Amino acid sequence: MHSTPPLPEWFSQHNQLPIRMVTPGFGQLSPEAAAKHPSIHRLPYYFFLFMEKGHSRYTVDLETFNIEKHELLFSLPHQIQQLTSATQGNHYYKLGFDDYCLSRLPRQYAFLLNPLNQQKIRFSPAAAARLKNIYTMLLALLSTPDTDAELILAHLNSLLTEMNAAYFANEAKQADHKLSAFIKFKLFIENNLTTHPSIKQIAKELAISTDSLYQLVKHYSGQSPKEYLTQRLMLEARRRMYYSQHTSVKELAFELGFNDPDYFSRLFKKTTGKTVATFFQDLS
Repeated sequence: MHSTPPLPEWFSQHNQLPIRMVTPGFGQLSPEAAAKHPSIHRLPYYFFLFMEKGHSRYTVDLETFNIEKHELLFSLPHQIQQLTSATQGNHYYKLGFDDYCLSRLPRQYAFLLNPLNQQKIRFSPAAAARLKNIYTMLLALLSTPDTDAELILAHLNSLLTEMNAAYFANEAKQADHKLSAFIKFKLFIENNLTTHPSIKQIAKELAISTDSLYQLVKHYSGQSPKEYLTQRLMLEARRRMYYSQHTSVKELAFELGFNDPDYFSRLFKKTTGKTVATFFQDLS
């Protein structure tokens, strides 16, 4: 997979941690800097948009989401993102940080693998109030660039813990072995995407039968393992076309692990409804 671009020089608001927060009254880019910021881009960091009041629209991986009061949208470093021209409410918090910050935290947060395939998280009024309080504390801490990094990380841990709990609120047990297995499946796919692992290979990696793998993936994604892998490959193809618009079909196919560019082209059209050439044209 393509590596994400480095963080821009203006990004960090702290001397030690690559982290940035934006609210209506804090952290906004200057008009000159904002004009240089592309409307469609792949952020090199984790991004979170929490609407305390009002609403906003945001596009992640070509799907547009309406974010309402007490809802949060998150996206991962490799995803394509676009803030639409729709009016954004004036009570929101945007937060971004990279893998370095994540590595400094005391635990893992399963929701960041998005195992339930939902980019939005809905919070109860009580949870939303807690979230606002944590954001307010982070805002105060980031107002001073030399604040003790451990204080920022402690509040970031609390914030992500709230998000993780709300993400899995409708699951009977977050630590359920089936959910854990599906997270492992998604992680294996991400790490081996362009090698096109077989269903047998994946099942062996997860130490389950192929039938159990089918039932597992179908339950959480609504797709068979093969369909999931194909959809993920075609999404990666579209992502790469956004950022490598002069890549030929042959080069793109080889990048994604396809030995037969014609087969890749047919699969792309079958999956997306467009030919690769048409998709390139739509980008120009």
